[in-house]
Amino acid sequence: MTTQTLQVQRAAVGDVRGIHELVNGFARTGEMLPRTLAEIYESLRDFSVIRAGDTLIACGALHVMWEDLAEIRSLAVREDRQGQGLGALLVRAHLGEARGLGLRTVFALTYRPAFFEKLGFQQADVMTLPRKVWNECYRCPKFPTCNEIAVVLEIEAS
Repeated sequence: MTTQTLQVQRAAVGDVRGIHELVNGFARTGEMLPRTLAEIYESLRDFSVIRAGDTLIACGALHVMWEDLAEIRSLAVREDRQGQGLGALLVRAHLGEARGLGLRTVFALTYRPAFFEKLGFQQADVMTLPRKVWNECYRCPKFPTCNEIAVVLEIEAS
C-alpha cells in the first residue's frame, strides 16, 4: 500500500483506543506527551487518522486555541510505517482544515523540529506564543523543565 492509496479521515469513536495506544507508546519513550482515554474522547473531533485496512497507522489532532491560532498535537505514526510520508500527509490535512476555518497561525511543540521545518514551519521562541498555549503547559508533568521546541507556520486564508 502506498501513501497515494492511504487517506486522512476524521477519527471515529472506534479509533480512540488505537489513538491512545499509538500516542502513549511514544509517550513511554519520552517522545510525546501522554493522553488519557478521557482526553482523547473529549477531543475526538480534533483528531484525524490514517488506516491501512482496519489498522490505525497514524493519527494527529488540530486543536483550535483561539480565533487565529491552532496547535497540531499528538501527531504519531507507527514506527514500522515511518518515513513513508504519513506524518506529512496528516500535517497538510490539518493545515488545509486550519485554512478552511480561517485560522492564520498553526504551531506545534515538538522534539522533531526538522520534520515540521520541511513542511514550512519555522522555529520560534515558545514565549512568543499566546498565554492560552501555556494553560496546557502549566498542567504538564514536564513543566517547567520541558525541552520541546516550538514551530510555527503562518498560513494564508483560502
